[in-house]
Amino acid sequence: MTATAGTPVRVGVFGLLGSGNLGNDGSLEALLGHLRADHPDAVVDALCGGPEAVTARFGIPATRLHWNRAEYRTASRAGAVAAKGLGKLVDVFRTASWVRRHDVVIVPGMGVLEATLPLRPWGFPYALFLLCASGRLLGTRVALVSVGAAEIRNRPTRALVRWSARLAAYRSYRDTQSRDAMRAMGVDTACDEVYPDLAFALPAPPAREPSGEPGPVCVGVMDFHGGNDDRARADEIYERYLDGTIRFVRTLAEEGRPVRLLTGDRCDATVVDAILDAVDSPLVTAAEPASLADLMKEMTAADTVVAVRYHNLICALKTGTPVLALSYAAKSDALMARMGLGAYCHPAREVDADRLLEQFRTLEKASAELRRTLVERNLDAARQLDHQFTALAAAVFPAADRTHARQESR
Repeated sequence: MTATAGTPVRVGVFGLLGSGNLGNDGSLEALLGHLRADHPDAVVDALCGGPEAVTARFGIPATRLHWNRAEYRTASRAGAVAAKGLGKLVDVFRTASWVRRHDVVIVPGMGVLEATLPLRPWGFPYALFLLCASGRLLGTRVALVSVGAAEIRNRPTRALVRWSARLAAYRSYRDTQSRDAMRAMGVDTACDEVYPDLAFALPAPPAREPSGEPGPVCVGVMDFHGGNDDRARADEIYERYLDGTIRFVRTLAEEGRPVRLLTGDRCDATVVDAILDAVDSPLVTAAEPASLADLMKEMTAADTVVAVRYHNLICALKTGTPVLALSYAAKSDALMARMGLGAYCHPAREVDADRLLEQFRTLEKASAELRRTLVERNLDAARQLDHQFTALAAAVFPAADRTHARQESR
């Protein structure tokens, strides 16, 4: 369906939004900021994981992504299994009905084309495939904007992700390796571009000048058990990550450094509790961020950040705060390299507290230089995202909307 002259363009946003992941919601916030500035007449709604939360925070109508409310719970009884199967069928028609009411559907950022964390093919990959297939069949443009991708070994997941990408009308990636991964999985990426993550379009609080004395350290934590290929040793990975993080935090506290624990998803609260139980010090406290803006505010007050989650890293980089990445996927390494901090990565699966402390001290010694580097890289990221939004409008927004925008500018 296509908007006609004088008719507001109908924009749908799609993803695991409103489900407790601050990075996903930050990507949506960045997109909505662009739409409200450049397409103020657009009518926007969402098909998402947490519709109530999305409506309450962002003020847009939202529909539940899955018919089956227990979609992401393990089904062990026959009734639950049957409900999941029925839900997959119902979602075919629900998704198509929602898609056909829009001129364009945008998937804002997120790692929707990867499986770097545990993922079942008939969960989100299936939902994304239904979206892209419905868009192609019904003539609604589907845009995957600054998304993350990685080569996937599991055959059903790989097939669903590959066909989702092929059926989308527009694709851009948040790093070069994401584009390379889709090419390796059989997607023609000749016309696809690479831009920074959408979260770099969010406003950041004013940078704080360091006092010159050792100050607070933010430590972003994660309920980390490895990825899809690590299921057999998930508990081992978690215990090693947690033990290394506890030792690191305890050492900082013993040296008199205030430590602020940060999360990026509601599931990370268990890790915060474990660290607080293990490190009995008034210098170690925990924040309860509700948005990327909250995370950036915390990080601006810190001298240094150590973090695992991808969007925790982005918040530190965006505020110009030197950060050391506990990297669980190649996307983290690529992000750090792009922002000039490629030397400051440590494997999240093999946390070595002594080595981590050594890297941390090296990072702090280079703090002044790194802050100058981040100012330059953030300016470049902002310019690239301006270009991204221009390219997106040219590729997927109806001609009527572009004509209206030209008339308004006269």
